Amino acid sequence: MTDLGQAKLIHPTAVVDPAARIAADVIIGPYSVIGADVEIDRNCWLGAHVVISGTTHIGANTRIFSFASLGSEPQDKKYRGETTSLEIGCNNTIREYVSINRGTLQDGGVTRIGDGNWIMAYVHIAHDCRIGNHTVLANNTTLAGHVHIGDYATLGGATLVHQFCHIGAHAFTAYGARINKNVPPFIMICEGKARPRGLNVEGLRRRGFSEQRIRVLKDAYRLLYRSDLSLEQAIGALQDMQSDSDDVRQLREFISVSDRSIIR
Repeated sequence: MTDLGQAKLIHPTAVVDPAARIAADVIIGPYSVIGADVEIDRNCWLGAHVVISGTTHIGANTRIFSFASLGSEPQDKKYRGETTSLEIGCNNTIREYVSINRGTLQDGGVTRIGDGNWIMAYVHIAHDCRIGNHTVLANNTTLAGHVHIGDYATLGGATLVHQFCHIGAHAFTAYGARINKNVPPFIMICEGKARPRGLNVEGLRRRGFSEQRIRVLKDAYRLLYRSDLSLEQAIGALQDMQSDSDDVRQLREFISVSDRSIIR
């Protein structure tokens, strides 16, 4: 329930349902609309014309800029008005015109965004997506339904991701990449039709990976992408390497459990 004692933080033109659960220090800008089943945690800031609807939870310290639409019905013809939800974690930045839809019952009923993500203008995140922590989704990136994005992944501007694709942790896609297969962790993908471009070395260095860890991952990349091994043979070779590297184990496990082919 909104704390009426803090009404000065809610612009008088905003429309906030009395049943919404809003922390006392949340700032809500002009003409924003907040639905009855929305919960917004402490120290959040909403700009003008933000619309939050459905069963939606916004974690603490999140900033949401003008004209964002969060928690609306999924764009899925199978949806029949079931109660589904959107869960957004803490410390996220969600820029102008971002749209994030609720989940569907076909995939657990939840769209989930983790913590510390930077979601730039005009990004669309469809129903049932799972976004990890500390990702960057650059302007005009579009995720179809059921897409999973790992921690610290960076998607360049106008990246398009086909439904059910998974992108691993620390991966990087160039602007305009068209993703229709799974992208393993640590890999850099070129623009246009998605192809492997190498290891995301610069991103790994920025996140504190040692040169030794990077060298091991480079060896793993060569096995996967620059050898004459089949995918099954490459997975076996990675298994021989993984005893000395949690990173290689993560790479191998991602590939092994993929229910669709990987970028290769």
